[in-house]
Amino acid sequence: MEWERIRKQPEDHVGANLQDYEEYASRFAWSQARALLDGLPNGGINIAFEAVDRHVLAGRGDRLAMRWIGRGDQVRDFSYRALGAQINRFANILAQRGVAKGDRVFSLLGRVPELYVAALGTLKNASVFSPLFSAFGPDPIKARMTIGNAKVLVTSEAFYRRKIEPWRKELASLEYVFLTECSTGLPADTIDLSAALAQASDSFETVWTGPEDMALLHFTSGTTGRPKGVVHVHEAVVAHHITGRLALDLRPDDIFWCTADPGWVTGTSYGIISPLTNGATMIVDQAEFDAERWYRILQDQNVTVWYTAPTAIRMLMKVGAEITRRFDLSKVRYMASVGEPLNPEAVAWSAATFGKPFHDNWWQTETGGIMISNYPSMDVKPGSMGRPLPGIKVGIVERFERGELREITKPMAMGELALRPGWPSMMRAYLNEEERYRKCFAGGWYLTGDLAMRDSEGYYWFVGRADDVIKSAGHLIGPFEVESTLMEHPAVAEAGVIGIPDPTAGEMVKAYVALRNGFEASDALRKELLGHARQRLGPAVAPKDIAFRQNLPKTRSGKIMRRLLKARELGLPEGDISTLESEER
Repeated sequence: MEWERIRKQPEDHVGANLQDYEEYASRFAWSQARALLDGLPNGGINIAFEAVDRHVLAGRGDRLAMRWIGRGDQVRDFSYRALGAQINRFANILAQRGVAKGDRVFSLLGRVPELYVAALGTLKNASVFSPLFSAFGPDPIKARMTIGNAKVLVTSEAFYRRKIEPWRKELASLEYVFLTECSTGLPADTIDLSAALAQASDSFETVWTGPEDMALLHFTSGTTGRPKGVVHVHEAVVAHHITGRLALDLRPDDIFWCTADPGWVTGTSYGIISPLTNGATMIVDQAEFDAERWYRILQDQNVTVWYTAPTAIRMLMKVGAEITRRFDLSKVRYMASVGEPLNPEAVAWSAATFGKPFHDNWWQTETGGIMISNYPSMDVKPGSMGRPLPGIKVGIVERFERGELREITKPMAMGELALRPGWPSMMRAYLNEEERYRKCFAGGWYLTGDLAMRDSEGYYWFVGRADDVIKSAGHLIGPFEVESTLMEHPAVAEAGVIGIPDPTAGEMVKAYVALRNGFEASDALRKELLGHARQRLGPAVAPKDIAFRQNLPKTRSGKIMRRLLKARELGLPEGDISTLESEER
C-alpha cells in the first residue's frame, strides 16, 4: 500500500535543533558535537559528569532532573543537585568496598530511583554498568553475569530470592549484592542499599576516565552460541548527547518521557544519559503499560517529548482514539519510536489522533545510539526509518561468497544495511570474543545484519533481519538460548525456535520440538514444556506456543533449518533446500 508522506509545515521547524537537514549534515563534524560537552582535565570524559555534575557546576543544580511516579501515584522529585548527591553516595559505597575502575556492576531492577542512582554512581566511580531485563528468568541472568564477570549486583530482595540466590555461590566473581525493598530478615551475604546510602558521604570526586575507557556493557542475543556482551566506552556520551538534540529534538526546558524498559540499551542511552546531558527533566513511571495512565501522565506532567516503542503504540491503537479526547495532550510537541520497525498504519494513526506523527528511528545495541531517524523538520514517509544522522555514513551492500562487498546504489534495491565505522558510540568489542566482533566488519563497513532499502531521496526502509534473531516487543531474542533451555527437559530431543508475526508484539516466539523415545506429544506435555521454559527464561523470552514434530528439518551437517520452519509456518516459498537431509514431517 502506498502511503502519502506527512509534510512538515513551517511551524514544525520553529525552535527545532535541526532546522535544515541537508545544510547541517554538510558541515557536521564529531569534534563539534564533542565541544558541546565539558569533558574532564587532560582530555578525559565521563558519562556521569556530563549527565549531572556539569549542570550543577554551571548553576543549574536546582533544575528538576527526574520525577519518579510510583505504581500508587506517589511522586519523588530529584533536582540535578539532589540526584548528584545520591550518585555520590553510591559511588562512595563502591569505592569503600574496593570496587574499582573497570569492575562490573550489574543491575536487576524495574523503574525505581535506585536504578538511576546506581547507573550513574557506577560510571562516576569509573566502574562498568550493565543493566539486566527484570523479566529475565534465572538462566539468562546467570549467563550474562557470568560472561560479564559481575562483581556487584543491585537488585530487589524479591528478585534476589527468586532468581539469584539458588545459584549465587556458583559465580565466584560476585562479591557484593545490594538489595532494595528489604524485609526485616535480610538474606545472608547481602547489603541493604537504603541503609548503606544513608551512611555514605554525598561528596565524591569523579574518577578520571578517558574516551576509550569501558563504561557500559549491554547484552544482545545471537542466532547461535551464548549472548554477546557489547562494550561501550565513555566517549559514547558524545553520540548520546547529540542524537538527543537532533533525533529527539531535546532542549533544556523539555519534560521528556522515555517508556523503554531500563534493562535494555534504550533505557540507558535515552532513558538516563541523553535527557540528562541535555538538561531536560525525565519522567520515570514505575507502573506497567496502561493506556489511561499513560495519557494521564502525558497530560498531568506536561510532557513535551515522548519516546516509546511500536508495541506500545499498537496497544494504544487497540484501545482506540476516543480515550484521547478526555485528555489535554497539547504540550506534547514531538513523539518518536524505536525498538522495531514502526508500521505505516501506526504513523498515520498517530498523525490523525494526536495531530502529529510518531517519528521512527533505527539503531542497535551495537551502535549505542540513534543512527537513522525521521527529524522534526523533515517530511515523514510512513514506514520509513528516515535518513542518517549527520556524521553517519550509511550504505546498502551486497555480500559475495568470497567475502567481497559491493555497495548497491540503485534505489529500492534490497541489501544489507551497513555503516562506516568511527562514530563515538560504536561498540568497541564483544566482551572476550574478538573473532565474533571481527566478523561484524568487512570492506570498511560495519555490517548490521539488517536488510534494508534506500529510496531516491535518501530515506531508508527496513526489510527484516538477515539472520534468525527474533524481535518481540522490541526485545532481541536469540533462538539458540530458547532451544537450549527446552532441550534441558528430559522429553526433548531437538528444538527449533522461530519468530512468527504478531499484531501487537511484532513477532512471537514459537518452538518446534521433537521428542525422545518414550515420550508422546500431548496437551499436558505442551503445557509442561511451556512452563519449564517460562520458569527458566522468564515470560519475555519463553515461547508462547510449542508444536510437536517427529523430526525437524536439518542440513546434512545437522544444523536445524529455522528458515524452512518459518517458511512452512507462514506458507512461504521454501527456497533452496539442496542441503536438506531427508526428514519425516
